[in-house]
Amino acid sequence: MPLNPQVDGFLKMLAAAMPAVDFATAPVSTLRALNDIPVATGQPPEVSHVETLTLDLAGRSVQARLYRPSNSSGQPLPLTLFYHGGGWVMGTLDTHDATCRMLACHSGSAVLSVAYRLAPEHPFPAGLDDCTDALLWSASNAERLAIDPARIAVAGDSAGGNLAAAVAIRARDEGGPALRHQLLFYPVTDRDFTRPSYRNHGSGELLLGTVAMERFWTLYLGERSPAPALAAVLAAPDLAGLPPATIITAEYDPLHDEGMAYAQRLADAGVPVLAQSAAGMIHGFISLFEAIPDALPWVELAGKQLREALA
Repeated sequence: MPLNPQVDGFLKMLAAAMPAVDFATAPVSTLRALNDIPVATGQPPEVSHVETLTLDLAGRSVQARLYRPSNSSGQPLPLTLFYHGGGWVMGTLDTHDATCRMLACHSGSAVLSVAYRLAPEHPFPAGLDDCTDALLWSASNAERLAIDPARIAVAGDSAGGNLAAAVAIRARDEGGPALRHQLLFYPVTDRDFTRPSYRNHGSGELLLGTVAMERFWTLYLGERSPAPALAAVLAAPDLAGLPPATIITAEYDPLHDEGMAYAQRLADAGVPVLAQSAAGMIHGFISLFEAIPDALPWVELAGKQLREALA
């Protein structure tokens, strides 16, 4: 279908308000300054409790933010660990604050958003290590978090979806907590820029482009070739036994095809998958629901999938 009119209006507003940036050459500090600004048009969605935590991991610590929805039962809540997008290079707890609040509200799950270390200062696998260890920390600190360690899911958008998928693989292979679900919004799964969705939507006019993704991959992996399977998860040799997945892609997103390809590989491996493409939407639309209200049904669908998986 045509580009959603709300998306078109948002892109025109963004083009008028922000200077053009060359993702191939701009300093990382410039990319962060332009992109690490939350898009908000009103009060943040209400949850019953928000708390910033320091996770003491092996040899380091990372910040995280815990969101708790209302809980009339008083019983431990399920937990969803959320990993933000931003090409492994950008993104903060604040850029995805509203998204995490909405997921908590619609899923009935506590949400722990993890501020993993970013490339290029901390290239692969540093961020993935943080995300994996945050999962282990959460299960070990279930009583402190008032969560049920038997009901944990992982979620993320874009590069965060890539990290969530990789954490699910690691948890399976390394004896981590048995995850109930993986929720992946337009995940990065491959380093193949020849797919039709890159050719059709990679100009950079739709928020994310091929040049940006090429730069992000280089900053994340350096000159590694081929990409390790825990980075390009579509190349993982075995996807059997992974938790059920919800994968939501966007029609006008360069990452559309690789997200759907990962859904197909999961299904072929016997993993239950709900994979849907959001018609008329662009990369990043889940976190833009305040500016693009037509994104809200997709946030609600994601919350419903988590709620059912974590029941």
